[in-house]
Amino acid sequence: MNFNRAGGILLHPTSLPGRYGIGDLGPEAYRFVDWLTSTGCKLWQILPLGPTGYGDSPYQCFSAFAGNPYLISFDALIENGLLTKEDFSDMLTFNASRVDFGTLIPWKLGLLQKAFSRYPSAPESFRKEFKRFGKDNASWLDDYALFMSLKEANGGGAWNGWEESIRKRKASAIEKARTEQAENILRHSFYQFLFFRQWKKLRAYAHERGLTIIGDIPIFIAYDSADAWANPKLFFLDEESLPTVVAGVPPDYFSATGQLWVIRFTNGACIRRTVISGGSNVFMRY
Repeated sequence: MNFNRAGGILLHPTSLPGRYGIGDLGPEAYRFVDWLTSTGCKLWQILPLGPTGYGDSPYQCFSAFAGNPYLISFDALIENGLLTKEDFSDMLTFNASRVDFGTLIPWKLGLLQKAFSRYPSAPESFRKEFKRFGKDNASWLDDYALFMSLKEANGGGAWNGWEESIRKRKASAIEKARTEQAENILRHSFYQFLFFRQWKKLRAYAHERGLTIIGDIPIFIAYDSADAWANPKLFFLDEESLPTVVAGVPPDYFSATGQLWVIRFTNGACIRRTVISGGSNVFMRY
C-alpha cells in the first residue's frame, strides 16, 4: 500500500488545553484541527483512546475497543442538555502544568453520572440513537459494560480476584450479575455512547478539512481487561486465570529493571501492550 508523503503532529487529546483538568473532545480539539490544517499538516497522530487503568496510561486499558470516558466533552454535554452550568458551581481549581488524576477522575465521573441521570428525559431521537449504538456494538459493549460494573462492585480490583463463578464466567453467575448490575451496565454503555458520538463528530470534522488521524495501537491486550476476562481461551491462562506466558524487555535506559508486559494470545498473535518503549509500534488510520 502506497501513501502520499505527509507531515503532522503527535498529540493525545488529554494534552489539549481546557478548563476541566485535561484536554477532551470538545472545542479545543476542533481548534487544534483548524490550526493543524492551517499549517499545511495532513496528519494528526494520537495515542490510544481507550479507558485507562492503573497508572492512567493509554497503553494499559480496560478494553481494546472502548473509549476513555474522561475524554468526553462537558461543553458538548451542556449543549445536549445533559449537564447545566449550575453543575459546575463547585468547579475544581486545576494545576495548569500538572494533572492530578486522583482528584480529576472522581470529579469527572460524578458529572458523567449526573449526565446519565438526565438521560431518561433526553429527546426521543437521542434515546433511540443510544439504543441503536448498543445494538450495533453489542459484540464488545455488553462484556465491557458488565466488566466495568463488576470491577466497581469489587472495589476496583483485578478480575482474577473476583468470586470464582464470575471469574470463570459461569452462565448462571453471569446471568445473575447482568440482572443485579443492569443500571450500572446501562450507565457504562451510556458513557461509551457519549464518547463515540463525540469522537465520530470530531473525526468527521478533521476529515472534511483534509486531515488524516492516525493512532498508535498497543500490541498486547491488558491482562486486567474486559477482553481477557470475556475471552480467556484466547490467552495463555492457568486454572486460576493467571497468565502463564508473558512478554517484556530486558533493562534499558527506560527502565533499569526491565519491563514486564502482559499476556499473549494462544495462537501467538498480539495486538496490545502496556508500555510504549522496547518494541515496534502498530499504527491505524482513522
